Amino acid sequence: MTSARRTGEVSYWWSELGIPEPQDLLAGDGEADVVIVGAGYTGLWTAYYLSDLRPDLDVRIVEQRFAGYGASGRNGGWLSASVTGGLDGYARTHPRAEVARFQRAMNDAVDEVVRVAERHGIDAEVRRGGTLLVARNAAQATRARQAAAAAERWPETGARLLTADEAGARIRVAGARVAVWEPHCARIHPARLARGLARAVRERGVRIHEGTTVRAIAGGRVETDRGTLRARHVVRATEGFTAALAGERRTWVPMNSSMIVTEPLPDAAWAEIGWAHYDTLEDFAHVYSYAQRTPDGRIAIGGRGNPYRFASRTDLDGDIPERTVRHLRQVLCSWFPMLREVPIAHAWSGVLGVPRNWRATVAYDASSGHGWAGGYVGTGVTATNLAGRTLADLVAGERTERTTLPWVDQRARSWEPEPLRWLGIHGLYRAYGLADRLEQRGAPRTSRIATLANRVSGR
Repeated sequence: MTSARRTGEVSYWWSELGIPEPQDLLAGDGEADVVIVGAGYTGLWTAYYLSDLRPDLDVRIVEQRFAGYGASGRNGGWLSASVTGGLDGYARTHPRAEVARFQRAMNDAVDEVVRVAERHGIDAEVRRGGTLLVARNAAQATRARQAAAAAERWPETGARLLTADEAGARIRVAGARVAVWEPHCARIHPARLARGLARAVRERGVRIHEGTTVRAIAGGRVETDRGTLRARHVVRATEGFTAALAGERRTWVPMNSSMIVTEPLPDAAWAEIGWAHYDTLEDFAHVYSYAQRTPDGRIAIGGRGNPYRFASRTDLDGDIPERTVRHLRQVLCSWFPMLREVPIAHAWSGVLGVPRNWRATVAYDASSGHGWAGGYVGTGVTATNLAGRTLADLVAGERTERTTLPWVDQRARSWEPEPLRWLGIHGLYRAYGLADRLEQRGAPRTSRIATLANRVSGR
């Protein structure tokens, strides 16, 4: 039993709510003070905080389909304080105190998202449970202990090592040896958060021009299929769709991530699994998978399927091949063998933005008025909030603690041209998959293949 009853349709999250019709399509040329390209979390948060700092500004958002159409409405629903690129990586280029400040800012961003949702009556189905990262073989257990040792160097994360019994008291994952638990994470419904943010932004006077595709950003102009908008400030918030813009093909690659969600589980299955604390769940595999327990008693689990499409092409409506559904179901059943007969209700995919250095960034050039943020590599649900607040500060000309965080004005070199890009990315993920298989067969420590792949990838 592998096939999903529904596939694509953007995501399960949106199909549950009903896919919205685009509103306020751009009607010809115009002018504004600020134009934000992309109505995902980054664009919506930037507009939200700008409306606080500078309510006098005419702020517009331009979106190809509808607010939350991209990764913001398709992700795994992890409101996590994880820092893309890792704290040790940043510590090689920045003072330790600055890196620790970055982590504390991410911790606060988790709380800030919850505060804003409560303030505006956004029912994002938030449940704070932390994150449980489970090791299921010897090599993964070694990495788990290394992660716990890193947490001792970075107490700001709050992470700690759990025994198999302690992990099982939270979620009973088959074959768990040890685990790491991190407190700064909450489970959310991604599309509910996106829909609520769009409503809050519109109530503040920000216009969201949906159904309007941006072709290029040039100077103070945003060129679309429905006209050109001119503005003193232009913010690019296009994440995995960045490669579709003129001149941005090699800036960030659109990496695919796929998800499936089960039908509601019977009470007997939940009694066997546990999961009463609503932790988000991940494993220590190199080609890792991630999951959440949904409010209506399902499990939504995601991971890499086809990681990258040639020439940075992106799928628009979340279509997913059957082999990816089979793979994710195999992962689910290896974690929870009692679910072999539970049907899959929906399967979908989406793209996330990956810079060449695998680090998210926020930037603004005051001379040109051009800003951007993204490259979250899959950890953007929380990072977008901090990025939006930071972009709002930068556009408004405010110098704050956020505008000097280590990720501000980080630059990465461009990705390689094709076919090197396709060959490299697919080669890396094949190497990671091979490393996982070798480790599952009993390798006591991280495969050298994965170590080499990390060096080649620039992680």
